[in-house]
Formats: sequence, C-alpha cells, structure tokens
Amino acid sequence: MSVVKEVTVGDKTIKFEFQKYAKQANGSVMVTCGGTQVLVTVCAADEKKEGQDFFPLTVDYVEKMYSAGKIPGGFLKRESRPSDRETLTARVIDRPLRPSFPEGYMCDTFVTCFVVSYDKVNQPAPLALVGASTALMISDIPFNGPVASLKIGMNDSGDFILDPNERDPGALDLNLAATPNAILMVEAGADFLTEDKMIEAIEFGHKTMKPLFDMQLEIQKEIGLPKRDLENTEVDSSLLEEVSNALKDQVMDVFAIKEKSARSKASKLLEKKLREQFNPDKDAERGVMLGKALEHIKSDIMRNMILNESRRIDGRSTKDIRPISCEPGVLKQTHGSALFTRGETQSLGVVTLGGGDDAQRVDSVAESDYRKRFMLHYNFPPLSVGEARPMRAPGRREIGHGALAERALERVLPTEQEFGYTIRFVSETLESNGSSSMAAVCSGTMAMLDAGVPLKGPVAGIAMGLIMESEDRFAILSDILGDEDHLGDMDFKVCGDKNGITALQMDIKIDGLSMKVLKQALEQAKEGRTHILDKLTSAINSPNDLSDTAPRIFQIKIASDKIRDLIGPGGKNIKRITAETGVKIDISDDGIVNIVSPDTASAEGAKKLIRESTTSPEPGSIYLGTIKKVVDFGCFVEIRPGTEGLCHISQLENRRVENIHDHYSEGQEIMVKVLEIDNTGRIKLSRKEAMDKKPTQ
Repeated sequence: MSVVKEVTVGDKTIKFEFQKYAKQANGSVMVTCGGTQVLVTVCAADEKKEGQDFFPLTVDYVEKMYSAGKIPGGFLKRESRPSDRETLTARVIDRPLRPSFPEGYMCDTFVTCFVVSYDKVNQPAPLALVGASTALMISDIPFNGPVASLKIGMNDSGDFILDPNERDPGALDLNLAATPNAILMVEAGADFLTEDKMIEAIEFGHKTMKPLFDMQLEIQKEIGLPKRDLENTEVDSSLLEEVSNALKDQVMDVFAIKEKSARSKASKLLEKKLREQFNPDKDAERGVMLGKALEHIKSDIMRNMILNESRRIDGRSTKDIRPISCEPGVLKQTHGSALFTRGETQSLGVVTLGGGDDAQRVDSVAESDYRKRFMLHYNFPPLSVGEARPMRAPGRREIGHGALAERALERVLPTEQEFGYTIRFVSETLESNGSSSMAAVCSGTMAMLDAGVPLKGPVAGIAMGLIMESEDRFAILSDILGDEDHLGDMDFKVCGDKNGITALQMDIKIDGLSMKVLKQALEQAKEGRTHILDKLTSAINSPNDLSDTAPRIFQIKIASDKIRDLIGPGGKNIKRITAETGVKIDISDDGIVNIVSPDTASAEGAKKLIRESTTSPEPGSIYLGTIKKVVDFGCFVEIRPGTEGLCHISQLENRRVENIHDHYSEGQEIMVKVLEIDNTGRIKLSRKEAMDKKPTQ
C-alpha cells in the first residue's frame, strides 16, 4: 500500500508518493506539484568494484516529451541523447548530492529522474532534486541528507518569488540547494544584483525550505530502510606516518614549483617513486591506500601553507590575481575575436554574427519551439592541459561551463530591436590551470566589443576557492589554481560588473557553507572582479565598427497585414526576392523586416522589391509589369507579385489596335500606369500614358 506525504511550500502544495512506483529500486518516489510529476529512483550496486578509490555517482534527468503532450521533432520520434537542458539539470541535481554521501561509500549509484507530466507552470528540476534526496533517505544507501532545492525569482518590486516563470524569471533566476544547516549549491543568473541582495535571496530560499527537510526526516523514520554498514577507508595512521616521513619534504619541493606542467610532472614522478618504494608487489588495495596517503599529505601541506602562512602554491596571497593579458582583434577574418590570458589559463574568444535564420531552434517540453539568438559554445580540448588524447564531443562539464558563461553575458546583450544579429560566441580553451569558464566570460566581453556588439557594459568573471578548518578558521582564495580546486573545499564562480552580479555558481566538497563564509566570499570576489574589469576596459572599452567581413543588417517596417503579401503564395515572392538579390530576409510578427546582406547595394535592391510587394498601388504610379493573359478586349498585367490590373485595348497604343494577339503575348513586359482603382479593388491600367516613362514603383 502506498504512503503519501504532502508539504506546503510558500503557496504550493507538493505531494510525495512512496511504495507505489518502481518498487524494485533501492528507493523511489513520485513527486507532484500541480500538473507536474517527476518519478525519481535510486539504485546502487551491492558492493564496490575491486580496487576502486572513488565514489561513482551517475545522475540522469530525462524530460519525456509525452509529459507535455508533444511528439519529439525531427526524424527520430523517440527521446535519445539528452538535450543541453536535460544535461544542465542533471548537473544541478548531481552537485549538491555528491558531497552528501559519506566518506567510504564507493558503490556504483544511479539517480534517475523522469519528468512524466508537465503543466508548464510548476518547474520539474527542483522537484527532481528533492525527490532524489527523499528516495535516498528512505533507501538503504548511506546518505547524509536531507537535501532540498528551490527556484527563486524576483519581481519588479524587488520581492522574491518561488518557482518563477522559466522564460521570464525577472531580475533573478536562482537555483538553490541546501541542508537544514548550510548551503550546498548555488546557481544563479541576475540583472546586476548586489551582493547584499543575493545573500538576502539565498537566506529567503533556505528559510522557505524548512517543510521539505521536516518531511524527509519524518518519512525516513516511518518507512526508511536500515543503512548499509560503511567499510573503514581511513588510511592506517602508521602507513600515513611512514609515507609522510619519507615524502613530506619532497611534496613541499613539488609545491614550490610555480609552473603547472613542471609541477605536474614532478608530482607524477613522486607518485611513481611512492608505489615503487612502498608497494613493490603492486597490491591493488594497498595501492589505493598509498594514493590516499599521498593526497592526504598534499592536502595538509597546502592547507597549512595557506592557513598558517597566508601563502599559496604559486607564492600569491589569498587575494592576489595572477598576471592578466588582454588582446582584442587577434584573428583577421573573423567578425570579432580576443585572447584573454590569466596566469596559465587562456581563452581564445571568437564571435560570428548572423541573421535571424541563423538562430537556434530549441524544442523542449517547456514550451513550443523558440529561437535562441545568442549561443555560447565552450570547448576544452585535451591540448589545454597538455594531454595526448583525441578530441571528443562536448561532455557535461563543457556544456555546464558554457551555460554559466552564457548566463553571465546574456544580461548585457542589446535587444533584438537594438541589434538584429544572431550572435554565436565560441571560447576555445587553449590553456587551463583553474577557472577557464571565467576566462571565457572575459574573452567573450572583449570579442563581442571587437565585433561591434553594443553591450550594455563589460562583465568579467572570477573563481574563488576555500580552505576551511572551522567556522572561525578559514581562508578564501581569489582566482584559484587547478590544484587549489582539487585539494580545496569550494569552487565559487562570480560574474558581473563593478555594480552587481550577472551569474553565480557555487559547488562545495564539505557538508555545507554558512552565510558568514558566503558573504565574505562574495565581497572578496567583487574586489577581484573589479581588478579584472579594469584590465579588460584598458584593452577595449567600447564597441568597434562592424568588421568588413561581417554581414550587414538593414531594417524596414511594413504593415503587419502586408506580411502575407511579402511572403507570397507558398513563399514564392520572398524566395524570388532573396534569389534576385542574394540577401537573407527575416520577418517578425510585428512587421519588422531584417535584411541580412553582404553589401549595401544588395540590401537596397531587396528594400525596393519589398516595398513593391507591400505598398498598395496608387493612381499615377508607373510599373514595369508582366502580361499574364491576353483577351480580345485587352491584357491582364501583373504589376507586382499577386496584383493584376486590366489594360484595356484602347489604352495599349496611341493608335487603334486591330488584332491584339498580333502585338501582345503572355510573359511580355510592358510599362503601365495606374489610372484608377475602383471600390471593389479592380485596377485600370494604361500603356499609352506610361510610354517613355520610368517606373515609380
């Protein structure tokens, strides 16, 4: 028999159904809010794989198209590879769950979230994360929950709202996950929100989550299974001491190397020496323990250097930013480009401008197909970290990093009315030693200005780290290195300008983060962001003129009731115009026509043809028309696509025409003048009055 729990969060009621669906999974729950339903299951292997020294967690989030009454578009009519939207949502679920599993649990674990019903009002992503936490709480899988999640928006009055409209969340789009005592994950886009307002939003969301925590603890007591025993994975103290005595000084020597590749090679040699000295028989379990011992020693040394001496691996203080180089316009034939280098992290940014038909069409359960006019593609080839392996299609990490940078930059883009181009920005990561996604934001700002995009203002990004011993003893690190990310406790990325935040992303490896630490991290990030912005604006601070290689967009306005005339039957007229002039034409519902042209002459030709197609004939206008039909009493002449008039036999010549068929035939072009348009719209034409005249239309 199923068990049902209902929770009220704000003005919404969320229902949880247990022991009804997918009962062979370790844990399952159907989460319902309004007409949105998400089925979440968790499954785990009974034992870890031999020699495994990490926790293998896989989160899949699938939006079934039937959930919104849709059939998948394209040739394949079934769900296949995950969309970017699904991939990003899976990452948002994964990131707060991962640090909530206890140390020592290493069994393969799968969290699967199916959106099976969607009302397009109540968003499924927060329901999926709460469902995942709840399913883990009642399962036998070790889990340090509960975890809850909410989406927070902000209206024009500055008031926070729960579960905002997905396409228009207002000045804030915050995705928050937390435990009862601390923040686990923050993902946000914002319209230059101040640090204080962002903290206020996070506090509001955390306080609002309380009923979700209470429900999970309650249902765990009622139907939760006993948790599995955890094996002791702690490194034996005697082995740790032995390895430390033998290698501690050498680890310190490795950390004294400032250049990443040299430090990495020295570290690998040290690992090889460790295994040869302490594990000559190549015992798998002992090899795992030795690896952990070395990581433990590295972590201790790095953390003590920072907490006791305020000195980092590369010699910087906690607030120092690595040397920065900003070079716009490094590529000759692209529409816009820039090279941003910060220490050993480097992003080559490239902008391409296109017309309306270059926009990306997106098909999802959330809404009908929509056009995306700004696309940011982040690439991370193996060469960026000196690895000798083939390139592959972008993975979850690349998609996630690109989405963060896109969120940061889209808040400063001009409107489509101000700048009618479709914009594609590509960040090629050429070097990486910490925070290449933030380098993409910086190269993106410069490359778009280089391309002539009139941004509302420049934005920059910075990644912050954390070394935390206690609530009173911690260090926040500005512009973290890769090793500081790996051995530290937090990766906190903040983007914006000197006045406020446009994007925020926080991931942690500890149990949670207090508001005290979060506030300090945001303030320190603002200092670093301001420093980087000064470097960017000293290189380029206003949009350039459009490149000679970029297409030109010319805009004209027609009456909305004339759009049909411009398109013509089956698109015949607009196809004719584009074929004759070589331009691309994009028409909006309000009658704004964007002409994407390689040169001004082609655009002017297209404008002329568009006006001919959309302006009503007037008496006195002269046209070069085409005879469509010849009858005994005159010729029917098409003066523009779809518009014909009669040129009576008496109006053809200055003399009497005896046999009209001897002089005129279908397809012949003749100059005609509009004499009259009667009340029924019939047009009377004259050839003889248009002789020796030039067309006015």
